[in-house]
Amino acid sequence: MKTKLQLALDDITWSDALRLTDKLQSSIDIVELGTPFIMEYGMEAVRSFRKHFPDKELLCDGKIMDAGSYEAKLLYEAGADYVTVLAVTDDRTVADVTACAGEYGKKVVADMICVSDLGLRTERMEALGVDIIAVHTGVDQQAAGRTPLDDLKTIRSCAKCASVAVAGGINAAAIGDYLEYRPEIVIVGSGIIHAKDPVKEAGKLARQISRNQPYDF
Repeated sequence: MKTKLQLALDDITWSDALRLTDKLQSSIDIVELGTPFIMEYGMEAVRSFRKHFPDKELLCDGKIMDAGSYEAKLLYEAGADYVTVLAVTDDRTVADVTACAGEYGKKVVADMICVSDLGLRTERMEALGVDIIAVHTGVDQQAAGRTPLDDLKTIRSCAKCASVAVAGGINAAAIGDYLEYRPEIVIVGSGIIHAKDPVKEAGKLARQISRNQPYDF
């Protein structure tokens, strides 16, 4: 199974995001509309990306914490293929999101940011039917010097049926350390968007991923 490269669009304008995504189509597999982006531009931007990139997988990082079915439905109907739910929330909310995903034939990503017992919560997320467990070291944690690598090692060892994604300050210089633990999805935001040459950087990441394939998942 090929590891997918996910472009996270967070601190970027709608128009710039469309232009950049168009330039990067040959290198990326999943387009993520990040939480700040959705907060700024809403569902109309989701519909716009679905229209402009009909052949790309689209993830909406809603970080659902409550009203799981209602919020997931908004994102799926706007065009999302994946939505995120925070793993720290109530099990009922997670279950409602996964049930909604089943109705639409879509997928659910459990964002593990700030989860204290990664092994136990990964087991529970899988039991509740999430498709992907996302290791996520947030920007505030990164500022304190933390990386997602140790959490990836833990989740990779305990995830039994869900795919594994990883995010948190990853760039071309560091991606090799993460590929060693066989994530199904590598998420890169600022490492591409704020690179001197985003097209060149995305191509470099895609080539590094390609050189590490195939994995025997």
